Amino acid sequence: MKQRLPLLALLIIMISFSSMKTSSAQKTNTQEPSKTYLALGDSYTIGESVAESQRWPMQLAARLVHEGIPMKDPKIIAKTGWRTDDLKAAIEADNELLESYDLVSLLIGVNNQYQGKSVDSFAPEFEELLQIAIKYAGGKKENVFVVSIPDYGKTPFGAAKEEQIKKELDAYNKVSKNIAKKYGVAYFNITPISRMAKSHPELVAHDDLHPSGKMYTKWVELFEKKIEKILKK
Repeated sequence: MKQRLPLLALLIIMISFSSMKTSSAQKTNTQEPSKTYLALGDSYTIGESVAESQRWPMQLAARLVHEGIPMKDPKIIAKTGWRTDDLKAAIEADNELLESYDLVSLLIGVNNQYQGKSVDSFAPEFEELLQIAIKYAGGKKENVFVVSIPDYGKTPFGAAKEEQIKKELDAYNKVSKNIAKKYGVAYFNITPISRMAKSHPELVAHDDLHPSGKMYTKWVELFEKKIEKILKK
């Protein structure tokens, strides 16, 4: 015959089990919340002609998670063909933006150059976008980074105007670098990597213009450790 537990003993066991569940829930709730990331740009940020997982903001977030930094999927505001003014309008029209993000990146300008806009007109528009980026980083300039414009003149699409494209993009990148420096924002020069495409066709997507996932990986390898340090501060 089975011996029944006294009612008091049974109540103690139930209370202990409940306490264990509460303790476990509290421990879960005290874990570090996932970091948020806002990526602003154009075709290079949205990853034209590559899978979503191969976009460089997605690759960056995945690597950060691998290094133990909890990350939400990036919020990406970017579209193929956008100039600086298009990006600004899209940011202003987005009603789903958080008040602030733990990390904000900015890569823009190639379509200003491609559409024949002057560097002089690019400068104030880029500066305004950088100010917006800093605002969405909660005013923390150290949580913002700028990525240089890649040189599409080294791709099959741009080969016919290779030297002109190089010269013009160098001028654009000089402007964005100086503005980033003015605001104390990190600037990552991926342009030399993009120029490897001329002799490494695997670094170009199937559209003969945009970077492949492999090239984006090289970009991320350039700055992931520095971004990791920013988020661990």
